[in-house]
Amino acid sequence: MPRKSQKRRSFRDYSQYLRYTNSYPNLNVPYINLNIIFDELIDSYLATNVGMVENFLSKALSAHLADNISALYADDLLLSAGTGNNLLVNHNKLIRSDKIYWLDRLHNNLYENDFFDLMDRFVKHLNSTCYAGITGYEFHYTLYEKGSFYKRHLDNFKQNGTRVFSMIMYLNNKVDGGELRIYQENSSQDIAPNAGKSVFFKSNELEHEVLVTHLPRMSVTGWLKVAR
Repeated sequence: MPRKSQKRRSFRDYSQYLRYTNSYPNLNVPYINLNIIFDELIDSYLATNVGMVENFLSKALSAHLADNISALYADDLLLSAGTGNNLLVNHNKLIRSDKIYWLDRLHNNLYENDFFDLMDRFVKHLNSTCYAGITGYEFHYTLYEKGSFYKRHLDNFKQNGTRVFSMIMYLNNKVDGGELRIYQENSSQDIAPNAGKSVFFKSNELEHEVLVTHLPRMSVTGWLKVAR
């Protein structure tokens, strides 16, 4: 994925960014904030094949989305996840044991729509800076109950090549297990599912798994897609 050259300030971390913006109160802080976070996610992907950034979701939005999952779980609306595409789904508890619920603007949920607005902005930024050609996306809530996992797999199905990038946004303030393990050649990387963090990688290139979680693990998980 080529990166358009652009003139922009580089920040070592989010706290440094906050110190910078606090010195310039007339700046459009939300706009600059998001572009810096987007660029950090993209640049880390280009450097390592695994993009990762803290604070992709604000603390408030992360908490509201976690509350949505808790309400859906209480109402028994989360469904057991399967493997395969829409035409071929295999529910095998030995492969994955998470529960999901698809996000949709038709739900008219304030916080889901805030999330979609954020993703629209990220996709626009990704396309304008990297020629990514993303035309759509799909996301679902994910809940791993205590003892749940997802064995090693790829996200892009042979029957459907529309998924280009996988994205995960974590919602947990308390973490015990449930790390995302990503495999590259002869090495692996474990990523803790802390609230607000986003992970971004190519759907058809990197195998990954979710290790057994010892506390309920919540996220928004999905894919950026292209037309076929």
